[in-house]
Amino acid sequence: MAKWLLLDGFNLAFRAFYGMPELTRADGFPTGALHGWVKTIWRLLDEEKPDATLVFFDLGGSQDRLALHPEYKAHRKEMPEPLQQQVPMIKELTRAMGLVGVELEGVESDDLLASQARALANAGHEVLIVSADKDFAQCVDGNIKLLLPPSTANPKLGWRLVDAAGVAAKFGVPPGQIADLLAIVGDTSDNIRGLHGVGPKTASKWLAEFGSLEGVLAHASELKPERFCAAVTEQKEDLRRNLKLTTLRRESPLLMVQPGVPVPARLTALLETMEMKTTLAEARKRYGGQPELF
Repeated sequence: MAKWLLLDGFNLAFRAFYGMPELTRADGFPTGALHGWVKTIWRLLDEEKPDATLVFFDLGGSQDRLALHPEYKAHRKEMPEPLQQQVPMIKELTRAMGLVGVELEGVESDDLLASQARALANAGHEVLIVSADKDFAQCVDGNIKLLLPPSTANPKLGWRLVDAAGVAAKFGVPPGQIADLLAIVGDTSDNIRGLHGVGPKTASKWLAEFGSLEGVLAHASELKPERFCAAVTEQKEDLRRNLKLTTLRRESPLLMVQPGVPVPARLTALLETMEMKTTLAEARKRYGGQPELF
């Protein structure tokens, strides 16, 4: 079976943007994120040698989650203007390199990626999810692993491959309990409020003993420390809502996405337009000559 890379587009785009100097074209158009993006893609293709690569982007808010929780992700800052300017070109370069861009209005890219990963894994393929987003830890199983980008706090760690044992070591629970864990402790990045005062260590102990969020709720009177018993009972519906927010889709709203094919002429034309001379020279080496534009 094939090896697939599934890339969390905006997660990597932000890293490309902040990881590069403020490069610009002669007219002042920003290009730093473009340089970082292409370098990241080529590094992944060279190191992992996938049979196919898909890149997932957000088009708009998650309608089902916003219906449950109108404040979902409401606190997030706007994308920096220079990065916003580069996003359309990031998508163009992605397609020209033969990497399919996947996006759907009203459906969060995390859900699109997670459901495609599970569909591919169920068909027997090997899947690597490339993202630093902890939500994807719930997808890990025998055929699905995480490939974490270098930590911004400790870049020397480099790229790290995380399997089910790695998820348990990192979070204190196996992949099947990640959504439950986040429902209990909350997720500040998504504006999901958990139980006040309950951290991952306490929540993981509860899940180890009772198996799931529902198990924790059923045994609320037995929880330790006892001071949390009343709060769990009082907030049980909020916690159940949280679980709906933290659980990624299993069924894809899209048909199985097929691999793309590089279009070298289009790629070189884009790189010329962006005045990315070094990257253009590398592209010509990688993709061969420069056939006529389609």
